[in-house]
Amino acid sequence: MPSTREIRRRIRSVKNINQVTRALEAVSASSVRKAQAAVLASRPYAQHAYDVLVNVAAQSTGVPLHPLLEVRLDITRISVVLITGDRGLAGAYNANIVRRAIRFVEQYERPVHWITVGRKGRDLIRRYIAAREHDENAPAFLKDQKIVAEFSHLPADPDLGDIAQIAQIVFDEFLQVPVDEVFIAYTNFINTMTQQPRVLPLLPLRPFEARSREIMELIAPEPEVKRRNRDYIYEPSAAAILNEVIPRFTELQILQAVRESLSSEHSARMVAMRNASESAESLGDVLQLEYNKARQLSITSEILDIVGGVEALKQSDAG
Repeated sequence: MPSTREIRRRIRSVKNINQVTRALEAVSASSVRKAQAAVLASRPYAQHAYDVLVNVAAQSTGVPLHPLLEVRLDITRISVVLITGDRGLAGAYNANIVRRAIRFVEQYERPVHWITVGRKGRDLIRRYIAAREHDENAPAFLKDQKIVAEFSHLPADPDLGDIAQIAQIVFDEFLQVPVDEVFIAYTNFINTMTQQPRVLPLLPLRPFEARSREIMELIAPEPEVKRRNRDYIYEPSAAAILNEVIPRFTELQILQAVRESLSSEHSARMVAMRNASESAESLGDVLQLEYNKARQLSITSEILDIVGGVEALKQSDAG
């Protein structure tokens, strides 16, 4: 059995950890309320904007109405915008979305340009790329991938200006033809206890058609394309309107994904810290009981030593 000094040291350590996890839980609880309010406020607008984008793209026949609507038949390379957190202590939040993105890439079987938002995703993808490069059995498309841009330390309440650089790199990647399709991997906020990793087709703006059921299971559901009773009238012209609307609506999808991910991260961290605090309290109770037993054993041993000494003295005096 460990000594009472060692048990006391462990009890102090558990109490210190419990204080830290309680503090992080309180901070995350405050942050998740603000992030959740921002997500719920912008989600309807983002969803309707995405609905408009997909339906506008479906109406274009022949020459696309905008370069971001151009569908390329030969997909030689794709880009994935991966949104994770800058910090850990959020349970499986970062690992889940990275795992979903990697599964999608391996199923899609195309070389990848990664755009990482968040230090955790950047570090995990770097290790993944290095592992594939040194794996002799890895397919060629998995060896041909790299991180082309990385972003971290976004504000707690981001706006379009904060993600402008991310959007610009996405546009450059697609319009300058290093990649033929762009996807965004993020965590969709359902509620405080549930967050859903998902992959959303971002560019070109069109209904996504996958080659296999496995890929479709990894892709977020898209709005229904309504070809009838959905004719758009442009004033002054389609080009003038779409040149402004399509890039802005695309930026909005990136912003909404970032907000969804931030809200999911705070929720996951709050739940993880709550579980850690409860585990620390349970462990503290177990250690306290163990300390009491060790202390009782020590006291009993001391009493037995005293009684034994007294008996020895009595026998010595009697002799």
